[in-house]
Amino acid sequence: MTIDVVTDLLRSALVTALVISAPVLFVAIVVGLVMSVLQTVTQIQDQTISLVPKIIAVLFAMLLVLPWALSRMTDYSTRLFESIPSSFL
Repeated sequence: MTIDVVTDLLRSALVTALVISAPVLFVAIVVGLVMSVLQTVTQIQDQTISLVPKIIAVLFAMLLVLPWALSRMTDYSTRLFESIPSSFL
């Protein structure tokens, strides 16, 4: 196993992790921004008010993205296991 193969496997793992986490992170950013604007408009500066909607939105987004994320992880794992015999030649 050469350094090129290891680098390619690591790059592929990082890209897969970023692609899987991107929708959930996007939802968290949007909900956080909306809650910050609402807090600014209403002049309520309690930090726990923005935390609860953000947690609920992230959990809901994770439930929606879960089938797609599992299929992406399964595809990555399948490609990884199929490449094992060729990486030791």
